[in-house]
Amino acid sequence: MAMPDLDPLLLDPTRLSIVALLSGTEWAEFSWVRDSAGLSDSALSKQITNLASAGYVEVKKGYVGKRPRTWLNLSGSGHQALRAHVAALNQIVEQSQRAERTRHAEEPGE
Repeated sequence: MAMPDLDPLLLDPTRLSIVALLSGTEWAEFSWVRDSAGLSDSALSKQITNLASAGYVEVKKGYVGKRPRTWLNLSGSGHQALRAHVAALNQIVEQSQRAERTRHAEEPGE
């Protein structure tokens, strides 16, 4: 049985949670993502740099009044990567469940 194609970038739980958060919104404010993911500014910034380098996240900087703001958006390729990664995780779960059912069916006395 072939192993599903997990996205190496999304194997990190922090990056996976950021991408999952962004999948449900459009142009989320940096502070909202930071607070929702439970990260520090520097930790989120580092992860966003990794995700943006891969083309998964778009970053837009601007101002609200005189205050600088950063907004984050999951790109089309980010959405596609998340869907494929979740499908691969689901495939692993299904393989595990099939193996468990097979093992129980082959146990003596059942």
